[in-house]
Amino acid sequence: MGQRIILAVTNDLTGDQRIHKVAMSLLKVGMEPVLVGRKLPRSLPLDRPYHCVRLHLLCRKGPMFYVFFNIRLFLYLLFCKADRFLANDLDTLMAVYYAGRLRRKPVIYDSHEYFTEVPELVHRPGVQRIWERMEAHIFPKLNRVYTVNDSIARIYQEKYGVTVGVVRNLPMEYRKEPERGTLPETFTGYPVILYQGAINIGRGLEEIIRAMCHLPDMRLIIAGDGDIRKDLEILVLRLGVGDRVYLTGRIPFENLAWYTRQATIGISIEQDIGLNYKYALPNKLFDYMQAGLPVLASDLPEIRRVVEDAQFGIIIGRFDPVYLADTIRTMIQDTDQMMHWHENALKSFPRYTWESQENILLNLLSL
Repeated sequence: MGQRIILAVTNDLTGDQRIHKVAMSLLKVGMEPVLVGRKLPRSLPLDRPYHCVRLHLLCRKGPMFYVFFNIRLFLYLLFCKADRFLANDLDTLMAVYYAGRLRRKPVIYDSHEYFTEVPELVHRPGVQRIWERMEAHIFPKLNRVYTVNDSIARIYQEKYGVTVGVVRNLPMEYRKEPERGTLPETFTGYPVILYQGAINIGRGLEEIIRAMCHLPDMRLIIAGDGDIRKDLEILVLRLGVGDRVYLTGRIPFENLAWYTRQATIGISIEQDIGLNYKYALPNKLFDYMQAGLPVLASDLPEIRRVVEDAQFGIIIGRFDPVYLADTIRTMIQDTDQMMHWHENALKSFPRYTWESQENILLNLLSL
């Protein structure tokens, strides 16, 4: 094998498609990627063609989790065999940066999002300032930095005066056939609305569940896991829409495509809560495109650019449940327009594949 590169994240590696794609691209050119994440009680087993390390931690959430994780990661990086380090997002950067300095290894930073403006921080200015100071201290000293879209790259360049590359989080052109999933019997024969991705605040999930009260002849899949999953399950029970809404829980990304294929439309209705969401470009948009799904999407700059370019859905600026229900019903009932969006999605997808990003990635990593 060639050079060994350590890729660090704070998740358990199960659902992180971006880091998997980076690892697969490195394998193609003879590198030896090693993915380092954390072990959770519900972590699913991994079967990957590269080495994975899951760190065990006693503290799993809250501010102390980030402290203990970075200490544990730092100690691992001090002694592991490595030629270079790749930090994924700000919550791994402290450990990776200082381990790289001590060992005189190149440090690369992949910013999956505008971390200091995530919704979980925008209403907690004290905590936000801590992350901002950490970022400001380290960011200008990094060997290479790249992020997921032009808007976030431009913000970082203006803020820190450094060059920031862009590697968009696009799907692989070809994927292995996913394992068959399961759906409730009550979903048989009904149009299906799909949300896939992280289940966190500001993603329009409460609103779309409330919209299901007005869509008795449709069904909703929420495929994924996250901080507010339990809250959503309680909301589903309280509204009495348990026969229409199915939360899958955590799914290995290799099998997510099965659920995408069961859907009639996909939704990406992130709300403008902080600059991170404002300039988001969710990878689910491209997963929907690959499956030929028409989309209902937020009127946010990067999202609008893709949907209008591919002409495969509707952009909205409102999220009240009645409006969502009316819009979805209108979309699905217009069968000619649905077919037109479906054809546009499939026709546009070849321009939006991970393979189109690989040379950019490898150049940024100086390979």
